[in-house]
Amino acid sequence: MLTTLRPKVTAIIGNDQKSNTEKMQAICELLKENVPYYNWVGFYFKNGDKDELKLGPYAGAPTDHTIIPFGKGICGQVAVSNKNFVVPDVQAQDNYIACSITVKAEIVVPLFLNGENIGQIDIDSDTPDPFSPEDERFLEYVNQEVAKIL
Repeated sequence: MLTTLRPKVTAIIGNDQKSNTEKMQAICELLKENVPYYNWVGFYFKNGDKDELKLGPYAGAPTDHTIIPFGKGICGQVAVSNKNFVVPDVQAQDNYIACSITVKAEIVVPLFLNGENIGQIDIDSDTPDPFSPEDERFLEYVNQEVAKIL
């Protein structure tokens, strides 16, 4: 299923009629609407020179977590580690920021531009342990495409 979304992501990135923000918003909506266990999809980006992330385009329920300090929660940890973080069960994580009581699992994949971690894609799932290595590879691909427009 995820492989069928790759050309659609590429097409969104290549659409010269949309702004970069609109392109990222379209990708969030595409993923949320087409992957049943992607219940919230969003991008966070480094907030200028501050050691924090700022919420960018997203699809899903509104969140209070528009600013996340480096090291805090799954997103904040990825900002420091520069590595994918797959959480099969958010209840088992000490350093987890709950966005919704329905969230059971989370995956965060860093977004690199010229070798620097400038942000990440964050996906919450209401399904326990849904993420596979295929999800990781797909989201790495999404971030590589997004990096082309940043």
